[in-house]
Amino acid sequence: MITAFSVLFLAVLVSYPLLKRVGTAAFRFLALAPAIAFIALLQLLPQTLAGEVIVWRGEWIPQFHIGFSYYIDLFANALALLVTGAGALILCYCARYFSVDDSNVPRFATVFLLFTASMLGLVVADNVFLMFIFWEATTVLSFLLIGHNGTRRASRAAASQAIIITTLGGLAMMVGLLLLVDASGHSDLSAIVADPPAGAAVTCAVYLLLAGALSKSAIFPFHFWLPQAMAAPTPVSAYLHAAAMVKAGIYLIARLGPAFGDVPGYRVALVTLGAVTMILGAFRALRQYDLKLVLAFGTVSQLGMLVMLYGVADPNIDAAATALLFAHALAKAPLFLTVGIIEHRTGTRDMRKICGLARVSPALAVIASLAGLSMMGVIPLLGFVAKEAALTELFAADLTGVRALALAVLVFGSILTAAYTLRFLLGAFADKKLMPETDKPVSKQHRDIMFAPAVFAILVLGGGVFAGSLDPVYQRIRPESHAEHLALWHGLTPAFYTSLAVLVVSVAVTFAAGINQSRLIQLDKKYSASSMYFAAIRWLDRVAVQITGLTQRGSLPFYLAVILIVATVAIGVPLAVGRQPLSATVLGTPQQIAIALVLIVAAISTLFAKKRFQSVIMVGFTGYAMTVMFAIHGAPDLALTQLLVETITLIAFVLVIRRLPQYLARHNRTALKFAHLTIGAAIALAIGCLTLTAIAARTAERVSANFSDLAVHGGHGKNIVNVTLVDIRGWDTFGELAVVVAAATGIASLVFLSARSDNLPKISRRDAKQDVWRHLRRVADPQDPIDRGIWMIAGHDISPEKRSIILEVVVRLIFHALIVLSIYMLLAGHNSPGGGFAGGLIGGIALVARYLAGGRTELGATVPFDAGKIVGSGMAIAVLAAAVPLVFGKPALFSSWVDLDLGIFGELPLVSSTVFDVGVYFIVFGLVLDVLRTLGAQIDVHVDDEREGRA
Repeated sequence: MITAFSVLFLAVLVSYPLLKRVGTAAFRFLALAPAIAFIALLQLLPQTLAGEVIVWRGEWIPQFHIGFSYYIDLFANALALLVTGAGALILCYCARYFSVDDSNVPRFATVFLLFTASMLGLVVADNVFLMFIFWEATTVLSFLLIGHNGTRRASRAAASQAIIITTLGGLAMMVGLLLLVDASGHSDLSAIVADPPAGAAVTCAVYLLLAGALSKSAIFPFHFWLPQAMAAPTPVSAYLHAAAMVKAGIYLIARLGPAFGDVPGYRVALVTLGAVTMILGAFRALRQYDLKLVLAFGTVSQLGMLVMLYGVADPNIDAAATALLFAHALAKAPLFLTVGIIEHRTGTRDMRKICGLARVSPALAVIASLAGLSMMGVIPLLGFVAKEAALTELFAADLTGVRALALAVLVFGSILTAAYTLRFLLGAFADKKLMPETDKPVSKQHRDIMFAPAVFAILVLGGGVFAGSLDPVYQRIRPESHAEHLALWHGLTPAFYTSLAVLVVSVAVTFAAGINQSRLIQLDKKYSASSMYFAAIRWLDRVAVQITGLTQRGSLPFYLAVILIVATVAIGVPLAVGRQPLSATVLGTPQQIAIALVLIVAAISTLFAKKRFQSVIMVGFTGYAMTVMFAIHGAPDLALTQLLVETITLIAFVLVIRRLPQYLARHNRTALKFAHLTIGAAIALAIGCLTLTAIAARTAERVSANFSDLAVHGGHGKNIVNVTLVDIRGWDTFGELAVVVAAATGIASLVFLSARSDNLPKISRRDAKQDVWRHLRRVADPQDPIDRGIWMIAGHDISPEKRSIILEVVVRLIFHALIVLSIYMLLAGHNSPGGGFAGGLIGGIALVARYLAGGRTELGATVPFDAGKIVGSGMAIAVLAAAVPLVFGKPALFSSWVDLDLGIFGELPLVSSTVFDVGVYFIVFGLVLDVLRTLGAQIDVHVDDEREGRA
């Protein structure tokens, strides 16, 4: 299992640069990753076939019952083989499908491989929270795949619709999982199913899980998003419909049925919704002219059929439904791939405009016909075997209630399925002599693009002919079942006669419904579910506009006032009503009282400031006062960080207010002063009371009580604060890093409107080195009349009136020292005050000094790298530091260390968590650089442009 995931994630890492360099031919190389995963999973088949369950467990967050646990039985193994095998074939197909001019192809390959890995993880994950992570990952990744062509409005709308519908279902599912885990006491799905809990909460949880499964698998009333997703490239459609995404909901229902089939209303709900979806999807497929939409609505119909059969929750029928699941996957994938080839050859998917394709490409017609006839249930193909198995089990069951409904709908739905499939084949390949306006095939097609659909078609044929060889797998797919043996021929049984009658009637239905011109009644589109969805979205947009117009006035003080008033009410009312006791902890020492008074005076002084710069200084003064508070309480790390953050923040404020009026607004100043003072005092009082109440209400031992021991023995560091950040509470820091990266992106997007990178001047190191050597040669020649120049690389670009010799000399003295100090803080932070955050801020302050001395050109010469790349590199290092321990069977962010004896220089401890701290350093350093380039250098560009315009 580890091998399968390792090769997939390795392929993810190399896919983007490989596609960029090699082109679409690299898809064949990338296909090796799911192929190797397929082989690794295939080696597990003898064990799972023998009834063995392969279980692997790893700790992650045991306090919340979250872990890396995998459970591979025969059912999971078979689905995992489908996911990886189909992924490998479709990647081979992509090598010829995509144009070399498509700039989005490298990103597509990366997302597709991640999607394959996520679907594989979903199938084999046993821990329900891990499964949910993979579940939501498939949602996000499918959004990216469906919206591959972001310039098309249809692609963007389809992707948005898919992620909204499936995310809503996913939220319901998350609540259901929490309820189920709480009721059962287990977080592994296998344990929950083996010993299912009962009660009202469990019933509610099951229906919430079903809501997530039904939305994922496009079951009525969520069926409308899947046909819209056909805006995606054909390989995506083939994979979504055959082996991924929509099969996820079916998989979950199949897992839940044996344990919760007796929950009140479970069978009725699933069979009814599945039946409605099957009939509705089939009718819609008979009305389509777009070949891809015919297959899409056909998938909706088949998913309804699978939900209906699994919804019966009978072991024998479950086994037959599983056979149908694989028969559908192996037939639907080549049909979609065939549509992609047809579109390449003819330039259209409209069956009314395609003529005589079977004569031009007989091989393609044979492949599509094998897959289509299997969908119809024609002997000797796999679809016939699987459908006859389902009919056999339904006939053998007690035909009352939901079983009778399932049998009737299966027969009627099969007629419609065969009809729209036959219509698809005739519309795509028949010679329409009565329609002279149809287009002829216009382009040749590479033979190797037909490799993937041909393999699927061979499997469809082989699965039917050698059905008896598959019977051992079929019998064990549901260990508790006693299903009829899987075989190509069972004799003249009721199931065979029914299959034969279905085919005969379907031919009549096909021609009655019409091929080139559908005779079915077309309902008004405004009554369709998709139209209702878009109407709801438009209504939501209008409501949002009204609310936005009411609240978003463009006034930052108004926004802050609303937020603080709501927070005050939300905190104060419960405290006042509850009348909880307050802690006796008060500010007792003279130093604390003095600092508190300074803070209060500085805060109130901001109300009386007439200039923006004065108010900024007063706000900064409160921050520096807090630095002193931390220092006298014996928290040097907090004091150092507060000092550095306050300095950077103060500089950012100063950079911004350059573009604002010098004086603050004067209207209503007295009223505003009292309003601001009242709101500030109220929120301060509320938060103070909340803090004292929380201290008084403490009953359990503090979490941090053992941090000192954990820091030394678990993190091998004496700086408790730093070890807590990178080791004990590393996941918190990891989340905060993600927020910092998002903030950096947001800051850049406010200034760089068209692209993430800036256009600021950057001097190469080679040019800089030549400038330095020229300067040194002039210094060496005392007779040289030419100006000696200045030490800064960009010094010649600074106008004389803007230069400050004192500042240049000071910066020259402190810059390199600050850089060395920042690196020292990074490396020494594990045992002394410092760390990656403080080190990054000190390095950022060195950049600030360089910018203030030499302007934007000097800044570009000092760090000739894009800030976004530095931030991204830091995040990548942090992710790598978190993930590497997993390779060695340890929890994420696990620390290990080696102490190096340096003789007279002492002992140097090397701790793995320092690598994580390096990522923090790069992120903070890049963020400061981003602030300087956006709020500093880019605003300088705007100022210069305005001056040139006025001139």
